[in-house]
Amino acid sequence: MIDWTRVDELRNEFGDDDFDEIVEIFLSEVAELIEQLEADLHPADLSKKLHFLKGCSLNLGFQQVSEQCQVGETLAGNGAINDVDTAGLVALYKASVTEFLEVSASRSAA
Repeated sequence: MIDWTRVDELRNEFGDDDFDEIVEIFLSEVAELIEQLEADLHPADLSKKLHFLKGCSLNLGFQQVSEQCQVGETLAGNGAINDVDTAGLVALYKASVTEFLEVSASRSAA
């Protein structure tokens, strides 16, 4: 679910304090988008929003979320808006955040 190699690279590159700030910004910025996905985002914006989420997720190591965003972005771009599994994507994102926060805390403490 999480690319821990990418997470470790970021933590090593930025240090613990800056890394924690990056995570906080990511979670804050993406929270609004997740709320929009849960509330049935306007179809015209779906591809653009999924592209944004894909990039943010990939940068922080949320590999599966990024992959699901790519699938949804492609579907939306091809006009298959109803085939985009936004509920599944939201659930995957929430599970990824839970795993990330739990495992990341234990990895940084080690």
